[in-house]
Amino acid sequence: MPALVRHRWWLVAALALSCASHAQTLPPAGTAPAAADAPAPAASEPVVNSELDAPMFYQVLIGELELQGGEPGVAYQVLLDAARRSNDEELFRRVVQIALQSRAGDQAAIAARTWREAIPTSLEAHRTQIQLLALLNRPGEIPPVMRSLLALTPPDNRGALIAAIPALFQRAPEPARVQDAFEPLLRETAARPETRFASLLVLGQLAQNAGRYETALIHVRTAAKEFPGREEPLLMALELLPRRPEAEALITAELQAKPDRQSLRLAYARALARAQRPGDAAREFRLLTQESPTEASNWLALGSLELDLQHPDAAEDALQRYLKLVDKTGEPTLADRAIAAAGLDKGENEARLQGQLLLAQAAEMRGDLKTAEKRLAGIEAAPGNLDIAYRRASLLARQGKLAEGRKLLQQLPADREQDRRARVLAESQLLRENRQWQAAYDLLAQAVKQSPEDADLIYEQSMMAEKLGRAQEMETLLQKVIALKPQHYHAYNALGYSLADRNERLQEARDLISKALSFAPGEPFIVDSMGWVEFRLGRLGEAERLLRQAYGSRPDAEIAAHLGEVLWAAGQQDEARRVFADAARRDPRNEALQSVMQRLQVRP
Repeated sequence: MPALVRHRWWLVAALALSCASHAQTLPPAGTAPAAADAPAPAASEPVVNSELDAPMFYQVLIGELELQGGEPGVAYQVLLDAARRSNDEELFRRVVQIALQSRAGDQAAIAARTWREAIPTSLEAHRTQIQLLALLNRPGEIPPVMRSLLALTPPDNRGALIAAIPALFQRAPEPARVQDAFEPLLRETAARPETRFASLLVLGQLAQNAGRYETALIHVRTAAKEFPGREEPLLMALELLPRRPEAEALITAELQAKPDRQSLRLAYARALARAQRPGDAAREFRLLTQESPTEASNWLALGSLELDLQHPDAAEDALQRYLKLVDKTGEPTLADRAIAAAGLDKGENEARLQGQLLLAQAAEMRGDLKTAEKRLAGIEAAPGNLDIAYRRASLLARQGKLAEGRKLLQQLPADREQDRRARVLAESQLLRENRQWQAAYDLLAQAVKQSPEDADLIYEQSMMAEKLGRAQEMETLLQKVIALKPQHYHAYNALGYSLADRNERLQEARDLISKALSFAPGEPFIVDSMGWVEFRLGRLGEAERLLRQAYGSRPDAEIAAHLGEVLWAAGQQDEARRVFADAARRDPRNEALQSVMQRLQVRP
């Protein structure tokens, strides 16, 4: 049936419905009229007539009937025409809704644009069009609409409107297009006092999203300089820290000038922990615990970091303080923040459990296995907890019962693939800690057979191949990791370091490590690798600078071995001995440290 004929049919039906409805209000034939003295009906609220005239009413009715009849496209056209003719916002809103329900995004955007053009003062029409264009990933069409909306918005509210722009494109597939589209508009608004601050921040955020970190840092520096009392630019600098280490200077300068800015220091400490810089993170958390000694979460974070730094006594002190505060207040909720800083994401109950588990680990690190076992036995947790099982397995292994420890891990429930994977990684780590390279390799090789595309399992297998002296196999496996996961910076670093350690293909090694640093600038182990390759290339000064930087951020025994050897080669034997002694005190079993000290004939 042609559309016009069908419309006429619906009109007839609508008229019939209308007449039938009206007829039902008339008195039946033969009914006596109401008595004259009958009481008057109670007064009702005054009738408010619709603004729609009769023809418009029937057009709307036709549109709704078309929709009910399964013709949303026709309903859209009829109602859009009615909305355009009547300038009725409710009708425009209805048309947009119909298009969205039909998954017709382009039609919804057309309706929103028509709405805005018909009622140019409508804030809702502007916002609707902007949101739809963002959903359709058409950033280039938004700035003119945004300009118009800003003109309608009171000056005091314009900054908030600009600040909301990045949220529209959180999942944009091409963030560089978003930045390019909005930059001219944002430069205009940055020239106005009421919107300058928000515009600078958004310029920085969009540049960061697009991977243009240097540009982002320029905007952040400008915002921090011009608005010294605001914290937002400094928090954005922390976001840039993994890609632009020089952003850290903004934070340290602010904290030096205003050491009482606790919220900023906490955010800085968390960022350092996420960047795998436990030494620097622990320094900040020590300051936080001094300033706020009753904040339980800071003690938990500090205890975790002290353990990472091989400081079991300091860790135990911090963790005992944490548990005392939690038991005293009965409110362990603040611990969530500290656990996030340590790279964990636990709930309230698990926060307490984590503190107890770390205490057991501290005792184990001191060699007090009896206390460690007692603490583990006192922990209440759900059956099958992997963390607790691993600590118990580690204790068994240290008592010469490695097979029992492995069996404990193997008996953990693993109904889901992610549980099986976690169990394999835990068992391989147990074997690695006990120098059972071949057993760990075999376990990982079997897991990789079952999951041949799992880059992390392949990476762990490559590390065991290196321990077994299979350099070529290690290189092959790492190349596969890179092919599967091009941003796996640990693989670039491991391959580059392996070449440097064997004193082979040094320029290639340097390029690989540079690639790793491009993904994780300032990461201590990668900086250590770069320092080592510089040493192999004969650049002692640069090697020493990099290794001091790495060791300052993370005083790991292997980094100490490299720094000590470079210092020794540079004629600084006394300082080298101090570095060796410090590392040996914390991690006397480290193979790299033992090897270099034996080669240089340095006593621990």
